[in-house]
This record gives sequence, C-alpha cells and structure tokens, in this order.
Amino acid sequence: MPFNKITPADISFFKSILEEKYVLADEENLSRCASDQTEDLHYLPEIALQPGTTEEVSKILKHCNDNNLPVTARGAGTGLSGGALPVFGGICLDMKRFNKILHVDKRNFQVTTEPGVITQELQEHLKAEGLFYPPDPASKGSCFIGGNVSENSGGPRAVKYGVVKDYVLNLEIVLANGEIMWTGANVLKNATGYNLTQLVVGSEGTLCIITKIVLRLIPAVKHDLLLLVPFRSAVEACAAVNAIFLAGYTPSALEFMERDALEWSMRYVQSTGINLPADIAAHLLIEVDGNHMEELYRDAEAISLIVQQYDIDEVLFADSHEQKQMLWTLRRKVGEAVKSNSIYKEEDTVVPRAELPELLKVIKELGAEYGFRSVCYGHAGDGNLHVNIVKGDMSDEDWQTKLPQGIRKLFKEVVRMGGTLSGEHGIGLVQKEYMDIAFNEVQMSLMRQIKQVFDPKGILNPGKILMNV
Repeated sequence: MPFNKITPADISFFKSILEEKYVLADEENLSRCASDQTEDLHYLPEIALQPGTTEEVSKILKHCNDNNLPVTARGAGTGLSGGALPVFGGICLDMKRFNKILHVDKRNFQVTTEPGVITQELQEHLKAEGLFYPPDPASKGSCFIGGNVSENSGGPRAVKYGVVKDYVLNLEIVLANGEIMWTGANVLKNATGYNLTQLVVGSEGTLCIITKIVLRLIPAVKHDLLLLVPFRSAVEACAAVNAIFLAGYTPSALEFMERDALEWSMRYVQSTGINLPADIAAHLLIEVDGNHMEELYRDAEAISLIVQQYDIDEVLFADSHEQKQMLWTLRRKVGEAVKSNSIYKEEDTVVPRAELPELLKVIKELGAEYGFRSVCYGHAGDGNLHVNIVKGDMSDEDWQTKLPQGIRKLFKEVVRMGGTLSGEHGIGLVQKEYMDIAFNEVQMSLMRQIKQVFDPKGILNPGKILMNV
C-alpha cells in the first residue's frame, strides 16, 4: 500500500493539537506500541500519539486521511491476533488517555464509558452500584473495554450471558475523514435502519475509531458455586459439556483445560493447590450463579451426578472465596503459562458445542500428522477451544512451512463441523490468510466494499482482516 512517510510538517501539526508530551517518538514508547501478546511479532510505528478527546482524534484522522498516513489504534496491547500492530509503520493512536467512566445510569441499567477503561475496573465500579457487566476475557485485569468492543470479546461467562456485542447499545466513533457520529441509540430495541453499532463491534479498528461506548447492564448476582471435575479422558470431558446442557442446566461458566494447560499454569503461578493424579487427562471448571444458594446447591449436585456418568476422579467443590480465586487464577493464566514454556501459536477455534469431542480428536490427529504438540483449553460451554501449538522440538523449517499447512487443514475441519476461524480473538494479522476457508468470494467482496465505504483510502489499521486491503 503506497502510504506516505511522516514528515517534520506532520509532526508540527500533531504538536499543534496535542501537548508535546503526547507526541511520542522515543524508542521505549515506539517499541511498546510495536507488539502485543501475539507470538513474537514486532512492527515499529513511526510515531505514537496519545489524544485525550474525541475532537483531537477527529483532527488527527482528518490530517492523516488528507496526507495518506496509516493509523493503527491501540488499547492495552493484550490482543492475540496482531490486530493492533502497525504493520505499515505510520501512527500508533494510543488510546490510554481515554480512561474515564463517564456516566452510570442506574435507572436504565446503562453505562457510558471511554474505551481506555480497564475492563475489570469497569466491572468493579459497576458492582459497587449493584450492576453487572458480564463479559470477562482472561486479560480483564489489564485489557481495555475499547479493545473488547473492537474484538467482540467473550470470556468464561459468555456461555450464559453472551459476548460484548450483546451489551453494546451505542458507540461514538470517528470516521477516517475525521467526521464524528453516533452509530445507534441508547435503547434496548432498535429496528431503525442498518445496525451500524453491531457492524463496528468486532471490526478491529479497520472501519473507525471508537471514542465512547454505551453498554447495557443487568442486576448483579449475589452468589456462585464453583466445581473442578477431573476426567481420565479429554474427549469424555468434551462430551460431558453438552450432556450438562441437554439435562437442562446452563452454567455461568464451563471451562475445559487439558492436563498440560493446568499443570503449566500451576507451575507458572507457583500453586500447589490442586492434586493432579497421573491418570487425569483434562478438567472441567464449572460455575453456577444466581441469587438463591439453595438453588445453586441443587444445580451443582445435579451437574455432579451428570459428570459421574464418565470416568472421573473426585469432584472438587470450591468452598471458599480464596479457593475460587485460586481456580480462576489458574484458568486465566493458562495462556501466559504456555507462552512462557515455548514459542507458540494460538488458534481460536469455535464449533457447535456438540462437536467439541470431534474437534479435540481432529486436533490431536493433525498434531500427529504434522509433527506439532498442542495444549488445548477454552470456553467449552460455547464451543470455543483455544488451541496452543507449541514449537517444542519442531525445526524452524517445519514451523515456517509445514505448520501453516496443518493449521489450514484444521480450519477446514472446523468449518466442516459448522464452526469458524475465531470465537473471540479476532482475525487481525495472523489469521487473514485463512479467511477464504470460511467465506466465498461474494462474501469477501461485500466485506471489502464495507471497508471501502468507511475508509476509502484504507488508512485505518491497514493489513488486517482482509488480504490486500
């Protein structure tokens, strides 16, 4: 893409609308903006800008659009698909100063927030008001709510409560030409024209820059119970997931962890709180929540009886806040633990829930065929399995040439099962070459046309989602 390089005149313009301390070209800040949590990728921007108002974003984008300068918005840098990497250099639009919760509307169960608010801080702020925003990605303690909207994030509680798109009512956005607009209305039902709000959710910063977010909320739940179920067969653990739903129960979280995932996480956080017998292959972490403890105990007992149809060890009921926290910490740290063990690639596969056992079998068969080792975990309750492929003893040549063939075959199998390429991590940079597996040329053409309408010059997060765009 023939973008222009940043000139001293551009820098002078940026300094005319931002304080000089928010126009950054030092090595430390550029390096920080050059990577996220995706593998070991590194793309330096030419400059990093930290606007603090919508109007400043508007002026920056208008200038960049007029001068053909690429702009990549960045949140907390916790992404797993390379979605916020400035692959064409240019400007990193660092949104960290957009960090205010603007208004909590308790009467209407809504909150208006800026995109740079940390998700967990938003949740805790709302909980103090008796309100609940359920989506809770593993990185909720550091990720920004704006990044969650851009990726349509989920997390463990998506199985009962849904993902980010189910809570976004309205967005203030800035278009590539600097125009500011709202995408919808602060109402629960809206059948007025095309749904621009939902089009922007999950668009990974390729269509516009989000500057304000209106989320719907629900009343906070009072209680939860947590079970850890050890299985001697990982495939049986996957099969038990759908059995729980077929029996009429909807847990608030239902997580799958292969043995290696839990073992590595325990080592990573230096925890010895879980007994891990040699014959255990996988675990299910199952949470039920609600406002009446007697109902939760009944549900937990019923779920315990269901899983006893399978070859399991003793079920652990977490009976204290500390034990619950320990189990959730182990689950949420799996990704970091895997990354600390080896060079790796993470595929974010999702299939209809009943197909999980077949998906796991296919992953292991492909590992044997292509010579890779996989560590699987994820949100089994909604069919979302994270496949961590560790390099281990693979040669560099096989890692670069043979592995992509195996990943392509995996995605073909996923689509054959009725699934798709990503459940919550997005396409970004690293998955775009596989988009042809999930979409035909008519569908891809429509996506390219949507991009063209929003961003005719292609300056917003170029090189992401779509090939050659």
